Amino acid sequence: MLAIYKHFQEGQEKQGDMVVKLYHSGDEIRGFVRKVTGQGKDDSVFPGEEMEPAAALQIARSHLHGASEILIELCEGVEWDARWGTLH
Repeated sequence: MLAIYKHFQEGQEKQGDMVVKLYHSGDEIRGFVRKVTGQGKDDSVFPGEEMEPAAALQIARSHLHGASEILIELCEGVEWDARWGTLH
């Protein structure tokens, strides 16, 4: 079963949500994962380097707890690949 993700919109995130930012790095799509920690605090980053989208999504899923969600931020020119799951 493929995972379901939500589009990231600035200001919608809440404490505990995982944000996966997908962007171009040369001719590849790479991912960066952060956990929203709350106002006035720096978000946690998992890990601190870029990675392939599937790995970034796996890390986000493994750190997801309770009612939190995984939000997907697609940077300019990045298109969602249905193999990664469903994006709403």
